[in-house]
Amino acid sequence: MALRNNHYDVAFEDLLRQQQIPYVSVDESKRALLNDASLKSMDFIVYSNQPQNLLVDVKGRQFPSGARGHRWENWATEDDITCLLQWEQVFGSGFRALLVFAYHLTDPREQAEHDRCHLIRDRTYAFYGVWADEYGTAMRQRSPRWETVWLPAAEFRQLRSPISDFL
Repeated sequence: MALRNNHYDVAFEDLLRQQQIPYVSVDESKRALLNDASLKSMDFIVYSNQPQNLLVDVKGRQFPSGARGHRWENWATEDDITCLLQWEQVFGSGFRALLVFAYHLTDPREQAEHDRCHLIRDRTYAFYGVWADEYGTAMRQRSPRWETVWLPAAEFRQLRSPISDFL
């Protein structure tokens, strides 16, 4: 297991290991150069049992989050989406870019809302995937200043699937 400071990445990697799914953990500390342009790395390359292998960017969120208890936070940066889609082109057919939303379930009562939960280091997580191209088509601007995007609840509900559907 790679040395990671992000508990969401650690949890996702642990899930892959427990399910014996082959993967490569990508060193995120360095951005790749492609045609003289800097390109943000994905977090994992996952060799799936499904028709396409996965180029995964993990987005960690608390569930619920914030003082108001927001659920299903799904924001990303425009750069996240753009770079994932560029990586998809680089890897070619047989690979597809996937955003994995790793929800840290901070309230045990929330676990019933999720089909599958994953426990590691006394924390419980639920994982959902959204294809990056579908996210990119439906995304809306969240913050021009921070260059973040998001999906409204109805679109996110329609596009997300439990991670088991992708693995």
